[in-house]
Amino acid sequence: MFPGDTDQQEMIPSKKSAVLVDGVVLNGPMTDAKAGEKFVEEACRLIMEEVVLKATDVNEKVCEWKPPEQLKQLLDLEMRDSGEPPHRLLELCRDVIRYSVKTSHPRFFNQLYAGLDYSSLVARFMTEALNPSVYTYEVSPVFLLVEEAVLKKMIEFIGWKEGDGIFNPGGSVSNMYAMNLARYKYRPDIKEKGLFGLPRLILFTSVECHYSMKKAASFLGIGSENVCFVETDGRGKMIPEELEKKVWQARKENGHTCVCGAAPFLVCATSGTTVLGAFDPLDEIADICERHSLWLHVDASWGGSALMSRKHRKLLHGIHRADSVAWNPHKMLMAGIQCCALLVKDNSDLLKKCYSAKASYLFQQDKFYDVSYDTGDKSIQCSRRPDAFKFWMTWKALGTLGLEERVNRALALSRYLVDEIKKREGFKLLMEPEYANICFWYIPPSLREMKEGPEFWAKLNLVAPAIKERMMKKGSLMLGYQPHRGKVNFFRQVVISPQVSREDMDFLLDEIDLLGRDM
Repeated sequence: MFPGDTDQQEMIPSKKSAVLVDGVVLNGPMTDAKAGEKFVEEACRLIMEEVVLKATDVNEKVCEWKPPEQLKQLLDLEMRDSGEPPHRLLELCRDVIRYSVKTSHPRFFNQLYAGLDYSSLVARFMTEALNPSVYTYEVSPVFLLVEEAVLKKMIEFIGWKEGDGIFNPGGSVSNMYAMNLARYKYRPDIKEKGLFGLPRLILFTSVECHYSMKKAASFLGIGSENVCFVETDGRGKMIPEELEKKVWQARKENGHTCVCGAAPFLVCATSGTTVLGAFDPLDEIADICERHSLWLHVDASWGGSALMSRKHRKLLHGIHRADSVAWNPHKMLMAGIQCCALLVKDNSDLLKKCYSAKASYLFQQDKFYDVSYDTGDKSIQCSRRPDAFKFWMTWKALGTLGLEERVNRALALSRYLVDEIKKREGFKLLMEPEYANICFWYIPPSLREMKEGPEFWAKLNLVAPAIKERMMKKGSLMLGYQPHRGKVNFFRQVVISPQVSREDMDFLLDEIDLLGRDM
């Protein structure tokens, strides 16, 4: 017997001396750790075999499509009084994987995120296992320091000498943070006094902006009617002259518009619009904001990653003049959903002043360490995921040059696809893209000789949805489509993943033609 064995045995509670409270035995743990560890081990093996190892296999289906009612029958969704054994839980896990969309598949092009970054995946496994919450240094020492380091580096790429920031659950939330921050900067007393006594606030953004701007205005009590949409040019970029007209109109007109007597406080420019991938002219917009003392927020959720590329960062020329920026590394840089930062040029603790509630049970000022690292009080959340860690792991693994290469390759593949579309009969670009959004129509043989009139466009409008249905049911690829500002349904192809190859671009066009040629 080794020293200490007797003590160890004495620490194990005996059922003979069981302590009961309200009929519940309190001796020893309630869970079977060994069984739990075995289940986790087997589940991880399943994830490796069915998700990770198959992620780059183009012979696998992108999705095993089932309509909702059929899927309800195939999945055991019922929750019962009694728990189920581990082997049954593993069967359920296998079913979940089988019928889920494989967003890591090289032919998943449906959204503004795709692919599998292995370093980020490991980071996600770690944070899920550690289950931290990022609000105080005492409970998340590593993850708070990681977030600080990542924000500092992102601020550097924007071109600011200093700044602040926070990671949020989505670009929509980052935009809402920025809108509220701009309002607080305009009228700091709103934090205590609320909306009473405020003038009618109005903000400006382009007609191509993300829908989260309307949602944020509604949520914050500004009102969606007070979002003034500025017209764009043929490429989807905000027209600065139209913006300035709208600002003057809001300030000066009296009774002739729905925004009479309004107080302008914010302009939101977009760097990488959702559909067309357009980049607003930031320098000219910044000039207008300076003239009218307006907060400039740049929604670069999609396009911000171009800052990592020396070749393509010119798309965001002037972004250093913004007061705040939303940037989602989970998109082009593949940091894993969700990984979204709001970055703020102000370095006077504006975020904390705006959002702080000074909870004395969490943010005590008499702690034994530097409480400036307790950054949670600048968040509207209490519990918060360590999302920066995913991006940090990716950045550490690839380096800045590797992230740059990821952006450059995605845009080079986009250029290749555009050139192929131009060569092929039956394919027509909406416009030359400047980013990774390639918008195009597929025109089946039956329509190729028809004149482009109302009947032609009505028929063409039905083509993309029908092809989308066929590709989903076949499971060969996933590609988004939509109508847009008077243009009938077209495909929007987005290139992101480094697992995507030239062959996948060729397959995309071949498969669309195969699925649509009989229409």
